[in-house]
Amino acid sequence: MEAISTFITFFNNGGHFMYPIALVLAFAIAISIERFVFLTKSLSDNRRFWAKIWPMLSAGEMSEAEALIAKSHLAVAHILNCGLEQARIDSRRSDVEIATEDGLMALLPAIERRTHYLATFSNAATLLGLLGTVLGLIGAFGALGTADPVEKANLLSAGISEAMSCTAFGLMVAIPSLFAHAYLQSQAGELVDTLESACSRFVTVISRSKALQR
Repeated sequence: MEAISTFITFFNNGGHFMYPIALVLAFAIAISIERFVFLTKSLSDNRRFWAKIWPMLSAGEMSEAEALIAKSHLAVAHILNCGLEQARIDSRRSDVEIATEDGLMALLPAIERRTHYLATFSNAATLLGLLGTVLGLIGAFGALGTADPVEKANLLSAGISEAMSCTAFGLMVAIPSLFAHAYLQSQAGELVDTLESACSRFVTVISRSKALQR
């Protein structure tokens, strides 16, 4: 409770620009949670599906694999289905590879969606904090003109303390947002790498199976 009370006092002392920074914080938290849940679940589900489908593909059980792929709505299943559809038309390795790459490219916007906003929020929080501090200092120095000479030092120190609270809060929002952005970018990259690896191995298996059929 004491920590909450301290934060409320700190927030109230920061001036009006604390509110837009708090709004940025709310958006950053919402996007971070949504992207973390999405990427973590996608990584887990796609890896689990690939671990299930790969033994079938490597053993040449194509009909069973195709049935399983057709029922799934996962990203890796979408990519494999693109490759299978192309293989039915033309089983040349280059064509199947292009089809799987096209399937992956279609999924990239969903994988990378909204993550880049976190970097923007980090910059916005920092700049809003600085703007709030500058305006607070302008107000503090302006108030000194009509103040009693004895009180000027106290008013100046209080005004600077209040103004610097805005920058401090902006940095408190910006730094975690930057770390969240870096982490989520790495998770998105890991998911893309997993899908690319599945593409490559799938194309190799399809090419090999079609060559044996000839």
